[in-house]
Amino acid sequence: MKISRIVAHALPFALAGYVFVQPASAQEPHVAPINELVNSKLKAALNDPTIIAAIKAQNEANQNLSQSDVDNLDQKWRSEVGAGGGEMVDGALNSPASDYLKKVRDEAGGLITEVFVMDSHGLNVAQSDPTSDYWQGDEAKWQKTYGTGGETVFVDEIEQDESTQMLQSQASFTIVDPETSQPIGAATVGINLDMLEL
Repeated sequence: MKISRIVAHALPFALAGYVFVQPASAQEPHVAPINELVNSKLKAALNDPTIIAAIKAQNEANQNLSQSDVDNLDQKWRSEVGAGGGEMVDGALNSPASDYLKKVRDEAGGLITEVFVMDSHGLNVAQSDPTSDYWQGDEAKWQKTYGTGGETVFVDEIEQDESTQMLQSQASFTIVDPETSQPIGAATVGINLDMLEL
């Protein structure tokens, strides 16, 4: 079943360049294949030593951050993104962990639109593409994954990019330390639904 038929009768509304069509539920046709993709490939891909080491290092560095510190970091990131770059954004995008995530995105041949990983605070650790904000801890992609113990996959609503008309959804899941099996962070991956077999 094509996604276009699923959403044909929905009433979309525009927000920040995307048309949000409907919230995801377990019964929607895109949820099961995304879960399969996450469990069969993406969790393994993001269990790379480069990613694990980067998350653990940031958790150590950020262990004493206050909410005020988090808010200040988020504001600085947003300002730099709005300005087209800066020391914080450029440093994050050019790290070995971000280089690895760009490789994961590129080797997927268009199926993955973006990928980023977060620490135990919900702060960005690495990303294939700049995110609009630095702190994801106030969003479902972190709240519905990191605190769940590692098994939950959160599949977000279908979005349509107004410029490309591409339909996509985001899948988020916990990243665990392979040595201890304890949650250390979370990941979000954008999936191009036009390339996903439904």
